[in-house]
Amino acid sequence: MDWSVQQIAKLAGTTSRTLRHYDAVGLLKPSRIGENGYRYYDQTALLRLQRILLLRDLGLGLPAIGEVLDQDQEAGRALAAHLKWLQQEHDRLARQIASVQHTLKEVTAGRDLMAEKMFDGFDHNRYKDEVEQRWGKDAYAQGDAWWRGMDGAEKDGWKERAARLGQDWIAAAESGIAPDSPEAQDLARRHVEWLAGIPGTPAVGGNVKEYLSGLGEMYVADPRFAANYGGTAGATFVRDALQAYAAKHL
Repeated sequence: MDWSVQQIAKLAGTTSRTLRHYDAVGLLKPSRIGENGYRYYDQTALLRLQRILLLRDLGLGLPAIGEVLDQDQEAGRALAAHLKWLQQEHDRLARQIASVQHTLKEVTAGRDLMAEKMFDGFDHNRYKDEVEQRWGKDAYAQGDAWWRGMDGAEKDGWKERAARLGQDWIAAAESGIAPDSPEAQDLARRHVEWLAGIPGTPAVGGNVKEYLSGLGEMYVADPRFAANYGGTAGATFVRDALQAYAAKHL
């Protein structure tokens, strides 16, 4: 069974124009072209489109999405990873809804608000389980205390520094320089210094060399992190630069 471009556009909540663009850039080819010139898509194409839309919702651009799809062509494994992320987001949104419902109820009743119940699901605690699994409960507890101890201006400054570092990595990767070049290694040094400013991470008193290696691999493997560096190619550049830095300095 296959579906026409108009049917798929309606089912997926997109447009025929978008699907034609995906075809033009080589991201999603139709399964066949009918005698009438219409594009048709089979089940395999639908699976690929679902993955494209999921990755787009993660914030990846089309070139980065293409890289992810080319790297992992096993649909079942990739969809399982996407499903895990969606479940995490579902849980976070459920907490936000419950929090806002509670606040609305208290405001309507004219009662005092309980601050500890107002912000569940709104901050970085959505990564709690993942951080604890990767680096332990102490790492999360220290990082959580550090983050909550900052005021709004300090948090904004930290986010700006992280965003600027990501932009500089993207620019370096796109410039064509080598990961072990002086420019890339200066970025790696900045990256290590940035990590060392986060309590609880192995960058503070731990096995920094091993930590950088694992972190670089995670940047490449996880689309959420790769998006910070322009996609898989950018994340690969960051990984290689960090490994070169670790081999020379750690």
